[in-house]
Amino acid sequence: MTNLTVYINNDTQDQPIDTSAVDWIEVSIANDTLIFSNGSVVIADEESIPSESELNQAGVVVSPSAEVIVPKYFLADVSAVKLKEIFLAGNQNKRYVFGFRFDGATASEPTLELWDDEDMDTADLYSLGAGIPSDSWWKGVVTTDGLPGADWAGLALAGDTVTNFLNLNNGNGALSVAKDLYCNLKIVIPINPNQSGIEQPILVVKYTSN
Repeated sequence: MTNLTVYINNDTQDQPIDTSAVDWIEVSIANDTLIFSNGSVVIADEESIPSESELNQAGVVVSPSAEVIVPKYFLADVSAVKLKEIFLAGNQNKRYVFGFRFDGATASEPTLELWDDEDMDTADLYSLGAGIPSDSWWKGVVTTDGLPGADWAGLALAGDTVTNFLNLNNGNGALSVAKDLYCNLKIVIPINPNQSGIEQPILVVKYTSN
């Protein structure tokens, strides 16, 4: 059985997992959550996990004339009871941001998908495109083999339709040996959205093992 460990880069250095003096944090899949914000004095790295009111006060302001890219990305680290900023996440030409460590071979290529909930049978949330995957606010790009480029477009993530999930091995198929895979994520809010997008989709990594 091949095991997966998920990490976030809590550092400003764009270097892989296990690089000396680079702060990669293991994600507790059962407990930790991701938070997306405009940032504030209290919504910041090493601050306490915020209340709903504090999150609302630091919400991203939408625009009537242009898309808005969410600027700040955090892990709510339950074991530390603190926010850990994912400094390199978002619309940046950065490679080592979200890390996925596989300790052995896989029988299928690992994929990253977004769904409404743990049932993984619908992707109808407003922020996931309300049933139109290409309209999802969530964008992702695989960085396993290289940088994504400036102002990367990525794929709109919603469900498991062909162009709306990430092949984390960059389309190179199943893993023959243990390997670390990487991606970057950003949220792009459309012009004048009809809803706030305050939702909690789940990120899922799927793979099969021999």
